[in-house]
Amino acid sequence: MGAYTFTDKSTASVAPSRLFKALVIDFNNLVSKLAPDVKSIENVEGDGGAGTIKKMTFVEGGPIKYMKHKIHVIDEKNLVTKYSLIESDVTENKAESVDYDGKFEASADGGSVCTTVTVYNTKGDYVVTEEEHNVHKEKANDLLKAIEAYLLANPSVYV
Repeated sequence: MGAYTFTDKSTASVAPSRLFKALVIDFNNLVSKLAPDVKSIENVEGDGGAGTIKKMTFVEGGPIKYMKHKIHVIDEKNLVTKYSLIESDVTENKAESVDYDGKFEASADGGSVCTTVTVYNTKGDYVVTEEEHNVHKEKANDLLKAIEAYLLANPSVYV
């Protein structure tokens, strides 16, 4: 088993508190609306806070059919979240889990800087390459940009 760590920064032109509320607090509702490949998101255990297990189901035809995440921390005061991918049809032969630590901070221009530390806890001798990580990072950035566009178009939501 190995652990492969990647640190990424993304920017958005909306305040970090709005982005956190949209992307973390109201994840189930908003992502279901904005991500065309997401069929459903549901809490299969818990109330949305620490200890909650979320299951995302994707539309058929894609490489991913489902993913389960476990929430460890949602800190709305400090705009920090920690969660793990604990089960997925694409990770079963590659990773035990994937851990994510996210932090939302204000940028000098009034927007946000989102820092994510991703740790892939792999099975056996599987190695996560930077190219493989970049595929996942690009999907996350696409979601971030969709949420940013939604927030810019709807300035009175998540204030």
